[in-house]
Amino acid sequence: MNKSELIEHLSETLNLPQREATAICNTILERMTEALSDGDSIEIRGFGSFVIKKYEAYEGRNPKTGKKITVQPKKLPFFKVGKELREKVNND
Repeated sequence: MNKSELIEHLSETLNLPQREATAICNTILERMTEALSDGDSIEIRGFGSFVIKKYEAYEGRNPKTGKKITVQPKKLPFFKVGKELREKVNND
């Protein structure tokens, strides 16, 4: 499922105009993005949680040339699946 399919499903399920369903979906995604960029975690019971993982700098290799390079420290979002979702996926 992609974003446009989610919006279409939301519109049909809640009997909303496409424009309102788009606004709802965009608002939720924007707020989640803001929370993660602020360093907050997001927990949706039964679905999972999003946290920011911090990675230290390390020495890697350029795959094209084989030359050693220093990879800068970074922060990346990480999703941890919730128990209910994991069970539902495994039972289907």
